[in-house]
Amino acid sequence: MDIVTIHDKRAAAILKKKLALISFEAKDRSDLRKLVRDMRLKMREAEGVGLSANQIGLDMKLFVAEVPSEEGRRKFYAMVNPEIIKVGEELNVAEEGCLSIPGMYGPVERKEKITVSGFDLNGKKIKIKAWGFLARVFQHEIDHLNGILISDRAEKLYPLSQSERLKARQK
Repeated sequence: MDIVTIHDKRAAAILKKKLALISFEAKDRSDLRKLVRDMRLKMREAEGVGLSANQIGLDMKLFVAEVPSEEGRRKFYAMVNPEIIKVGEELNVAEEGCLSIPGMYGPVERKEKITVSGFDLNGKKIKIKAWGFLARVFQHEIDHLNGILISDRAEKLYPLSQSERLKARQK
């Protein structure tokens, strides 16, 4: 399982595509669980905080994310057919990177608070209220599922050196 990047023109077409909904009747749940485990491992290996199915070449509305909780522990999410159903008024601009646009970063404006609706891996409806960094990650991943990249949202992207990335992580 490789991460699709914009540098591979043939494979990258899926990054600009609005993805297909997952039908739980048609998809074996054990296959879905294995896929989510594999995506989680790939995301961690790539040092990312989120990964969408199209970033590994699959046409399905699924993403995984793992972000630090307020207590400092990492909290894992896997969402099937997610959609943003409510947004707050407040906007926030922060630098974002993307595993599919390696080494490039840029300022992206996002809503500070959102509510996301979707399904868990058992097909049970879930709703998550997210704010701050978690809201940003969810919006980034849902953008992927709709064929939108940070290059579509940022005014400009720029390279960030490894030492600058390490400094940013330590803050």
